[in-house]
Order: sequence, then structure tokens, then C-alpha cells
Amino acid sequence: MSDPRGNHVPVDGDAAGVDRKALWVVRELGLPAVVKTCVACRSTRHHPTGKFRVNANGKLLDVWVLIGCAGCGRTAKLPVHERVHVRALDHERLVRFERNDPAAVRELAVDAALAGRAGYRLDWSGTWELETDTPFREPADPAPLEVVVRFELPVPVQVGKLLRAGFGLSRSAVKGLVDSGRIRLPATLDAKAREDFTFLVLAPPPEAG
Repeated sequence: MSDPRGNHVPVDGDAAGVDRKALWVVRELGLPAVVKTCVACRSTRHHPTGKFRVNANGKLLDVWVLIGCAGCGRTAKLPVHERVHVRALDHERLVRFERNDPAAVRELAVDAALAGRAGYRLDWSGTWELETDTPFREPADPAPLEVVVRFELPVPVQVGKLLRAGFGLSRSAVKGLVDSGRIRLPATLDAKAREDFTFLVLAPPPEAG
């Protein structure tokens, strides 16, 4: 089993005896909004324009990704590289900036580390949905189940929220299954995952009789 950062977390019986597997996918619906105050209209929501700006001063380069204000349309710049020597920047990456490569725009639009360095935050509201065809009907099938959760974008989602959405259960019902050991997770319910991970749903204990 892997934790939200991709590290293996050993779980008793995490491979043995698990015949059923399910795939849950956190589907991308859109890119997060950039939360940054516009100097013109004071709106705080921006979206990538799909373009970069590259300025050269001798052998030093500045690279910005351009964003547009959702309120007034004013263009602002987010620093990607500042005063970097041309030889220190990978040539292929520089070409992607110069050509306004859509994949490079997307990569930076979801980059939480860049947001932290540049002093803005990302609003992930409405950017994802959970796709699963494995409803959980207690105790419809007592066979153990391995669930793989995959992320199309690195949206930080609370583990408990994913389980409630995937199983269609209440907060208390999910917590009860975790507390009883029926659901075995690589992280706590209130932890936020943004990368692929796996968890187990184990069979209920036999009824006394």
C-alpha cells in the first residue's frame, strides 16, 4: 500500500487474499484559480492566459506565466524564473516557454510550490470529480477489496471526503469502518492526498453463532 506521497506503507494482508480490485479516478474538470488581488479592480480570482513572457537581459533571463483577472481582464505576471543564467535553464524548457506550450502552462498552473514562492494560493473549487463504478453496499460482498485511487491533477483532497464520495456513506459510517479495521488506510481520514494511493476494504468478521 502507498501513502499519498507514493511511499509504501505495509498493511497486514495487503496483497494476500485480495481478489477484487477497484479503480477510483479523481478526474480533472479544470485548472485551479489563482487567488491574488488584482491591482485594478481588487478581484482575487485569476486564470492562466495560456501564455508566457520571456525577457532577456544579456545572458540573464526572466520568465513569467501570464494570468488574467476574472473581474476586469487585466493581465498580471507570476514569476517562474528570475535573473537566471541562460545556461542554467534547460534549453527544451526554454523553448516550451517561448512557444507557450500548453503542457508547460498546465504544469505551472497546478504547482503549489510555485504558488508558495510567489505569494499566492490556488483555489481548487470545482476542479475535480470522483469517478467510480464501485458502490459500497454493506455487506453486499464479503470478499476483500483493494481500491486504487488515481489523480489526474494534484488537487489536495481530504481522504475522508474521497471515501464518503466513493462509497456514498456518511462521515460517521466511514469513520466506523475505519475504526473497526474494515477499511485500512495509509493515512488518517483528515489527511489531504494529492497523489495516487491504495487502501483496503476487508471482509466483516464472522457472526458469532
